[in-house]
Amino acid sequence: MTVIVASAAFWALASTLLYFLVPGLETFPRLLVFHECVGLTMVACVLWLQRTGRFARRKPALRWLLIGLVAIPTGYFVGHQVAFLLLGEPMRMVGHQQISLIPILFTVLVGGLGLHHYATREQLAKEAAARSEAQRLAVESQLRLLRAQLEPHMLFNTLANVRSLVREDIDRAELMIDQLIVYLRSALAASQTESVALSREFAQLRAYLDIMALRMGPRLSYRLELPATLERTEVPPMLLQPLVENAIKHGLEPKVGRGSIEVVARAMPEGIEIRVSDSGLGLPAEEDDGPSARPASNSYGLQHVRDRLQVLYGPAARLSLERRDPTGVCAVVFIPT
Repeated sequence: MTVIVASAAFWALASTLLYFLVPGLETFPRLLVFHECVGLTMVACVLWLQRTGRFARRKPALRWLLIGLVAIPTGYFVGHQVAFLLLGEPMRMVGHQQISLIPILFTVLVGGLGLHHYATREQLAKEAAARSEAQRLAVESQLRLLRAQLEPHMLFNTLANVRSLVREDIDRAELMIDQLIVYLRSALAASQTESVALSREFAQLRAYLDIMALRMGPRLSYRLELPATLERTEVPPMLLQPLVENAIKHGLEPKVGRGSIEVVARAMPEGIEIRVSDSGLGLPAEEDDGPSARPASNSYGLQHVRDRLQVLYGPAARLSLERRDPTGVCAVVFIPT
């Protein structure tokens, strides 16, 4: 519909220009009818040729040249016959009282400019799609790199804990192994797909947090809240885990005493909001650059989540950090629907 409206306005402008360039050729209303019929017939021909894909394998310049060689003459002659029908006049080759090359050349010129506009727009759209795909692949490559960095590190630490628990507490060691199996199975499934149900994402978080709770003991408690209405909502795999790991690594592990993590999802009018909250050290003061300060909002894990949201959902998606009182940080992910 947008193409038709734009084409109608374009050919109305062309008929106005021809009316003033060649006075006495036709009355303006009659000239407008002929140009609109010719222009819309050309557009219909172009759209049909693009849909049939007759010249799809040709190079862009040659493809649009061939389309023009078909669409412009077809639009000119067929459009004139349509105009005659609308005006209730007998059909003939052209609609002017005297056959002149000026209207014909003018129609070819205007039709060529229109085709050049469509060709340019198509090329820009392809380049934008290629850039978007390249950005998506780059972010997915970063995701694979992040997995390659995080999973072995977590696996080695967990196995080291299991080794120490085997002699001290065999039941906890077995429980940790069970949770590790659940986590690795979920991580493997997530690595083979571009999206997962939010319930699976939460199940993977639960397995990970169970392992961390066994490692940290009473220092860590957690709560996951996912409404039943959101369980089947598709999200990118491992979108939330960097936020949870960031909370543990920089917020809870360096903290003396107990800490907690909450991951809560809720439906909003414009989309889904997921809040990852911790009671850890919190964000550092602006003037605090000491070694115990928690990394700012541009850390690698957080930036990776932001990049994925932007590539997959556009500017409507966001990740923001909020300070909690008295201590802690809340990472807020918003995914538009």
